[in-house]
Amino acid sequence: MAKLTPMQNLARWHIWLGWLVAIPLLLWIISGVFMTLRPIEDVRGGDLRREPAPFAPQVLIAPRLDAPATRVMLVPQGPRAVWAVTGADKVQSRYSADSGTLLGPVGVTEARVLAELAYAGSARLTAIRRFTADQAPLDLRRPRPSWQAAFEDGTHIYIDAETGEVLALRTKWWRAYDFMWGLHIMDPAGREDTSHPLLWLLGGLSLITSLFGTALLLRRRKAAR
Repeated sequence: MAKLTPMQNLARWHIWLGWLVAIPLLLWIISGVFMTLRPIEDVRGGDLRREPAPFAPQVLIAPRLDAPATRVMLVPQGPRAVWAVTGADKVQSRYSADSGTLLGPVGVTEARVLAELAYAGSARLTAIRRFTADQAPLDLRRPRPSWQAAFEDGTHIYIDAETGEVLALRTKWWRAYDFMWGLHIMDPAGREDTSHPLLWLLGGLSLITSLFGTALLLRRRKAAR
């Protein structure tokens, strides 16, 4: 069998590496093109989120806390405001801004009202479901107990089950974009890790394949001249 020249060896390696990186390259291209189809403002659904109504600051009463707190934040909730308090033990609760007294967790009826107040679209609210912190949906991205309000247009609004805060608004385009982002960074499960060994390996092999192809192209152009 005749011995292969260095360029023939390079071509063989280029072909084999090309087969190896073909799928990730297609995924990168397809996901990248998809993520350019809509402006990021439409993906985030900023036009579907209603700004909270103003309230009178002179009538606010500080929360009556029985234990140290690491965060006290005023949260508008429809026509009123509440204090969202994070204790030193990381437990969150809410207090009335009118009386300073402790309020209970958010129930399903209140969660429905808060979600509809936060939604500026015209679609109908079709379902509401509670999630625990350890079973938070992937599109929430926060380990918080929450109510998921699903609207007819595919929008999801998440209400914190303890404080009543609006945790997130996710459109159907956001979820599709998020899925494509997960493919793009080769992390379809968590969709957060942009630096991991699989991505380094596939990125490095793709770079080497491209360099081999460029060398072969330049050599052929030189030979043709």
